[in-house]
Amino acid sequence: MTTYLLLALGVLVPVGAVSLVVLVRAGRPVLLPALAALAVLLVLTACFDSVIVGLGIVGYDGSRILGLRVGAAPVEDFAYPVAAALGIPALWTVLGAHRRS
Repeated sequence: MTTYLLLALGVLVPVGAVSLVVLVRAGRPVLLPALAALAVLLVLTACFDSVIVGLGIVGYDGSRILGLRVGAAPVEDFAYPVAAALGIPALWTVLGAHRRS
């Protein structure tokens, strides 16, 4: 049985691993803003996902989630914002370095 956690990890692990390598190699000028954006995105995700789950706009099969929640949102919801907050600056860094060379 596929769970939301397995789907989320299927995205987060490869994107996160590659992105962290790129961001750490790029150094502080790229890493610190990416981590700041990650913090803001996690807060926004907690707020808005709690609202849409709490209102019933989005629902989750209780047998397919871990059961851990931040507000009303299951923790699995946070994998995609984390992947985006790390992946987009890493992609920007790689494409920018490619364009300069």
